Amino acid sequence: MRMGQIGREFHDWGKALPGFTCCAAGAIALLLAGNAACANTQATALASQTAAPAAATQPSTPASSTDIVGGWQGTLHIPKTDQHPQIDLRLVFKISRTDAGAFKAVWYSIDQGGQPAPIATVNFQDGVLKFTVTVVPRSYEGKMSEDGKSIAGTWMEDTTPIALVLERTTPDTAWPIPEPPKPMAADANPSFEVATIKPSQPDRPGRAFLWRGDRFITINTTLMSIISFAYDMQQKQVVGGPDWMDSEKVDIEAKPDTPGIPSREQLRVMVTKLLADRFQLKFHNDKRELPAYVLTAGKTAPKMTKDDTNPNGLPGLFFRQLGDLNVRNATMGDFVHLMQSAVLDRPVVDQTGLAGKWDFELKWTPDDSQFGGMGMRPPPPSDAADAPPPLFTAIQEQIGLKLESGKAQVDVMVIDHVEHPSPN
Repeated sequence: MRMGQIGREFHDWGKALPGFTCCAAGAIALLLAGNAACANTQATALASQTAAPAAATQPSTPASSTDIVGGWQGTLHIPKTDQHPQIDLRLVFKISRTDAGAFKAVWYSIDQGGQPAPIATVNFQDGVLKFTVTVVPRSYEGKMSEDGKSIAGTWMEDTTPIALVLERTTPDTAWPIPEPPKPMAADANPSFEVATIKPSQPDRPGRAFLWRGDRFITINTTLMSIISFAYDMQQKQVVGGPDWMDSEKVDIEAKPDTPGIPSREQLRVMVTKLLADRFQLKFHNDKRELPAYVLTAGKTAPKMTKDDTNPNGLPGLFFRQLGDLNVRNATMGDFVHLMQSAVLDRPVVDQTGLAGKWDFELKWTPDDSQFGGMGMRPPPPSDAADAPPPLFTAIQEQIGLKLESGKAQVDVMVIDHVEHPSPN
């Protein structure tokens, strides 16, 4: 099964994919789902809110067929499919040089929030521009016109080619890049001013946590999954409580009493208050030795890219399909939380000792024990010779870490009291 974007981020995607209710991942991602079946998933991080300078403030670059430096823009026309109408996304690219003279670039999808995303490699030779984005499988190759004012080429969305013509920008023609949403005040202690909780549609698949505009939204979520999100717990770390906690599903729409986009911690504060107020949740903490997976560093340097571009930004972790994980600006703690909440069936303990934030891509062939936390079952393994390896092998080979099964002392939440949600 292919999916448009299964995300672990919150963002209002506006025009991105009408009709899709997936948790779409951060502003670096174009949503292309030409043959995709949408599936909602649990999302547990906010999209990175990196400020973007307005394109119109950039100086004009004289047109030259031998110089690629400057601003470029074009509209990507994603074809109509059975899942969505044609989608038109305006893209802006800014190409410059490093102090050493190498090319570097950043790009913006301004109809999806306009937040900047780095381009991994940029090459311009004999009038041909090539660049790749490694955190997600995208690339572009185009030929510059003789007058140096345009580039005609092909955007590759994974393996799907889409024609894309780029025009050189001037201060008068450059599309303005939207200002990023303002964050909630760092010292705010927010609550939900109003919250509506209602039963989910009976047969709706998947699960989603979203931030849309100024609303927190959950779709098809059990109380167990909400507790897991709010307290950063794998579901096996939640002990006790009635059976309906993990079977009855609700949709929530809640508005904070404080303006701005909350941090992940502020969002969790609001959800914990909601649980105490509307579900009368009471619990105590304990430690127990439980079956767990332990993530450790390998004997050599990790095969990941250190991300120092936005140290205060929020992480982006999202699945393009089951077993195809893209990670941007994330700590090892962010990674193990996603693995334990969405992929694996037990807690995951980070013992890598790796500080900071990282970018990487991880591709593996899931087995039927994985993705229960997303309410999904992987397809049967492929017999193709180029099929990705199993998860444990992929982690070692692709990112240079090691994941092993064992036991570990982990924090647990013992449920003392909980009730069905109070009326709206």
